[in-house]
Amino acid sequence: MSRNDSLLAWTRTFADNGGPRYLQIVDFIEQAISDERLKAGDRLPPQRLLAEHLGVDLTTVTRSYTEARRRNLLEARGPAGTFIASPRVDLTQLVDLSMNIPPPPAGVDLDDLLRQGVSQVLIHSDVDLLMTYHLGGGSSTDRAAGAAWLAPMLGTVDEGRVLACPGAQSALAALVLSQTRPGEAVLAEPLSYPGLLSAAVQLGRQVVAVESDADGMRPDALEMMVKKHKARLVYLNPTLQNPTTHTMPPVRRTEMAALAQRLDLRIIEDDPYWLFSAAAPKPLAYYAPRQVFYVSTLSKCLLPGLRTAYVAMPEGMPQEDVLGALRSFVLMSTPLMTALTTQWIHDGTAAALQEGIRTEAWARQELAHRTLGDSALANAGGIHLWKALPAHWSAADFVQKARMEGLDVVAEDAFRTAGVDGMASRQAHIRISLGRARSRFELVNALRRLNELAHRRNQRQVVV
Repeated sequence: MSRNDSLLAWTRTFADNGGPRYLQIVDFIEQAISDERLKAGDRLPPQRLLAEHLGVDLTTVTRSYTEARRRNLLEARGPAGTFIASPRVDLTQLVDLSMNIPPPPAGVDLDDLLRQGVSQVLIHSDVDLLMTYHLGGGSSTDRAAGAAWLAPMLGTVDEGRVLACPGAQSALAALVLSQTRPGEAVLAEPLSYPGLLSAAVQLGRQVVAVESDADGMRPDALEMMVKKHKARLVYLNPTLQNPTTHTMPPVRRTEMAALAQRLDLRIIEDDPYWLFSAAAPKPLAYYAPRQVFYVSTLSKCLLPGLRTAYVAMPEGMPQEDVLGALRSFVLMSTPLMTALTTQWIHDGTAAALQEGIRTEAWARQELAHRTLGDSALANAGGIHLWKALPAHWSAADFVQKARMEGLDVVAEDAFRTAGVDGMASRQAHIRISLGRARSRFELVNALRRLNELAHRRNQRQVVV
């Protein structure tokens, strides 16, 4: 292999739908570092040589090297050339693997996208209307956008059933407040979304665990707990569940839907990760449209800053109670962000952005599986992992130790619902979120450090 060939061995072929080519070149570098085809200290080819090899102009390569340096992937050494940078450890800031947010989208220039989107909103909207009060639930245009967003999951949805809400947390709180009375139980799986647990506590409700198996919540256990607690509301996150990443199979979904219809239960189906699954089953709302409140937030699959979630109300159910509950603690969505979301859904930007995020999420899942070497994580999907710890660690001790080493993850205790002690796994677990890391490079380094820590014996357990 010639010297030039060795300098260029890490490059790949451009994807037609992979976004701007300068960003694809950065992705080539980042992927090669993650795969260890490029290592710290390796020299990159001169910009003119790379431009000629890839068939692009010099400006494109210059822009890609600048972006790669901004991401701390490269360092320039004057006349000596450009080299792969050594990993930088920021001792003043944690690497956040605790917050479930979508990763930076593959092949998308988000700065340009935001500028263009806001510009289009201002062109097509009355600025005075963007700066005044709006009724809860969204305008007819906002609801139509919500119906379009929900179509891949639910098929055709009457926009009159759709509410546009300022995020999933407020939607969940409004549903719990409107569908239960103080002191009532909300039934959920033994490990559930902390936001639901927090909302219930603040509203004076209790979340009670229902036994689950490998397919999710057990219908027989649910029926028993409904009778025991006289419960009317069930919370489920059936696709790439947070935190376990399990997906409820279609047969169990039909059983749960049939039980809800027979017992006249209401189900909150919190489904933020459905679009990340390569083969997600139909939602529960598809099987029981008159029993299920279907919640889909853009915070987990697009951008948290949009502060938009959609609720598909059960067929035939009035909306006044839910909207009244919503208005009691959050008067309205931010009009500018709602308008931007509506614009992006109607013009196709949201779908393109989500495709880039999904591509990046899948790439990060693959990197995590390879880095952690854990076969149990192979088909996790989504933007988080549920990692079992070696027997010598408790989840709380591991999280504390990881934090001391600049890594932030979440212990299983944060997800436990009431009455779960007898159902808890004997093996400690942590949730690792993959989206907050600024790059695949940063993520892989953080995961390697976590993996090394997991296999290190906890010093607190060593008898001297």
